[in-house]
This record gives sequence, structure tokens and C-alpha cells, in this order.
Amino acid sequence: MAAISELCNQHRPDLSPYQELYKHFHANPELSNQEHATAATIAKHLTDKISKDFDVRTGIGGTGIAALFHNGSGPTVLLRADFDALPVQERTGLPYASKKRMVDADGIEKPIMHACGHDMHITALLAAAELLVSAKDSWSGTLLLAFQPAEERGTGAQAMVDDGMYSPDKHNVPIPDVCLGGHVVPFRAGVLGTKRGLIASSADSMRVTLHGRGGHASMPDRLIDPVIMAASTTMRLQTIVSREVDPWDSAVVTVASIQAGDAENIVVDDARIAIDVRAINAKTRAKVNASIERIVRAESLAGNAVKDPTFQITRSFPLTINDEEVTAQLEDTFRAHFGEEHKQGYTSQCSKLGGSEDFSILGSAVGKPTSFFMYGGTDPELWDRCEEEGTLCEKVPINHSALFYPVIMPTLKVGLDAYAAGALTWLVKK
Repeated sequence: MAAISELCNQHRPDLSPYQELYKHFHANPELSNQEHATAATIAKHLTDKISKDFDVRTGIGGTGIAALFHNGSGPTVLLRADFDALPVQERTGLPYASKKRMVDADGIEKPIMHACGHDMHITALLAAAELLVSAKDSWSGTLLLAFQPAEERGTGAQAMVDDGMYSPDKHNVPIPDVCLGGHVVPFRAGVLGTKRGLIASSADSMRVTLHGRGGHASMPDRLIDPVIMAASTTMRLQTIVSREVDPWDSAVVTVASIQAGDAENIVVDDARIAIDVRAINAKTRAKVNASIERIVRAESLAGNAVKDPTFQITRSFPLTINDEEVTAQLEDTFRAHFGEEHKQGYTSQCSKLGGSEDFSILGSAVGKPTSFFMYGGTDPELWDRCEEEGTLCEKVPINHSALFYPVIMPTLKVGLDAYAAGALTWLVKK
């Protein structure tokens, strides 16, 4: 472990150019499945700035990239970073804040930003790649960098696999022996954490359309009001977790959007609700989703809808479960390199990820183990002040917030060291 730490300290690249690269990615986000410029910048940086020896395979599952660095015999270690952004209007006030707008999959132009830290993931992995190439005399095997699109839609990892990422007849990427990924979260910057077993919940998202008969708001007897159906459905859905899920279990059912017209005196034909579901085990996941369908159909029938409700599944994320043995090995490496302190360093008991992830598909699709670590990005001064005041929940911006951004340092250094030290756990010459 000491050797791994020494290699990281000796071969860590100058981070000034990477701080500027991070700002570039932050100011130039791209929505899921539209990350063409981001992918091109990544591919160019790998071969032009790090090493011509990188075997860069592009266009996997859309804009995905697999970059291979062959360095003799040994295991293949996959390091993954996602690179899509979100339809959020940035309000950070940063000098490099995003002012970009893009047309989404529904044809609507929206402001966008890297509100989930994927810009940091890209930058940290590129910096880690430079460190590992510099240290190549001390390790043996194959480094596989997977830059993944469309994580926010829950489709990117599966799209890369379905497009033949590992197929000898298509992209012919070697099957990894172990897969590692990381995510920046609203912890104190400088803190890195792992957790054995479940690290992120499953997620299912859907859009439901309730079908009524619209008309003039002054004649309710001539209408079948979809707004009432939507309101009743929304309230009834909130009873699933409180009345159908074991109190010792955990699930979340959120109606994140209700859309039904925009005039005061017109009732429209249809109302649309967007539903998001989280669960921590497969049985509860299936039960909650079945309950949603039962309630939506029952409220539609009770409202005398003109036809059955329409269901459109929009996202589906698996449970993310860290392999016990792989995570135990990471624990030893991270503990030795980062140390264990309250304010900074490594913890093996970090909180679960607030959201969900599709990263594990890159391993589970080929029966290989995965482990997902997390590292903090919150300004240490802000964190310490809020911790003392008891206002962490109120004042520390979380992922997907218009105010979310990681402080560049020490976040970047921790992220790149975690990627590099993680890979060296399997690749370093014994």
C-alpha cells in the first residue's frame, strides 16, 4: 500500500491545466445522448495530451468511449466516468458558469448545467490516466477507461453493452477483471468514502397520462376533469410508502411533475404526471411499481376517464451493490493513502448515494465485480460553518440543484488519486 501511495505522489501531474479543463467542461455541458463535443474533447486529450499509445474507441452506444492502455500481461481494470449534464438553469454565480441551452429529447429548448458533478468525474479520470501512464514502469496489465454517456437517463451503460462494447465482432473491448467508479457528492471536500454491499437504490421513472374530456371551466357537468384525476392520484400515491412498505424497509415515491393546461377557464383533455420511484431491494421495487399501476388505474376509473391511462417508462436504474471482496481491497488502499480523520481522509462507512446509478451494468453484463466510491466536493469552510450551526441540510447544495458545484481543489486531487490508487490496487507490480 505504501508503494501505491508513493507512486501517486511521485507521478501526480501538474493540476493547473486540469483545473482549466474542468472549467471548460463545466461551462460547456451537453444533455444525455448529445455529448458529441464533450466526447471529442476527451478523445483528443487522451491521445494528444497524455499518450499516443492510447487505443481510443469512440461511438460506443452513441457517444461512449473506451480507451485502452496496454502495458504488458496482467489484469484489466475498468475505470468509469460519466459525462452528461442536466436541464437545469445554473445559479452558482461562478465566472465559468454554464450559459448553454440545448433542445432536449422532447424538442424543447432548455438551459443546461453540470449539476451532478460529471464534469469533475471526467477531469479526475483524465488526470488519473496521466498519472498511471507516467507510472507505467511500476505496473502491468491493461487500463480500460470507460467514458459513459446518458447516466442521467439510466441508459448509457446498457447502451454501450448493447452496442457490442465487449463483443469481438464489434468494439472488441477486453472484459475487465474489476470495474471501479466514483461520484462527487455533497460531503466535505477532502473526504473519500466506500461502503460494502448496497451503495445506491434502484430507480424507475415513468410518465402517466390521464385521459378526460375538456371544455369550459364554467360547465363542470359537461367535462371529465383530468386535473381532479391527477390531484387524487398524486395524493393517493403518497400512501404507498406509508401504508404498503414495511417500516423497516425503505422506498420513495415522488410525483415530480403535473402538467394540465395553462388557462384559468379551460379544462384540457389530458393531464400528465411524472413519477419517480426508489427502492433498496428487488421485492419492494416490484411491489411499489405494481401499487402505482393499481392506484393510477383505479383513480382513472373513479374519475370516469374516457379511456385507460397511458404509461410510458422513461428510466430504469438497477440496484448498485458493491462487491464485498473488491471493496475490502479498496478499503486497504484508500486507508493507507488518504488516512482516516474526521475532517478529511477516508471512511469505510460513508452514506449511501442519494440518487441511483447505472455504472454497475458495465460489470454485471459480463459477470464481473464492481465497486463505487464517493468523494466530497463541498467547500470545507462552508461545511464546517454549517456543521457547527446544524444547517447542513438547509445550506449545502445537493446534486441536481441549480447551486451545486464542487470546489475544484481538493476535490480534483482526491478524485484522481482515488481512481489511480484504485487501479493500482490490482495493477501494481508485486
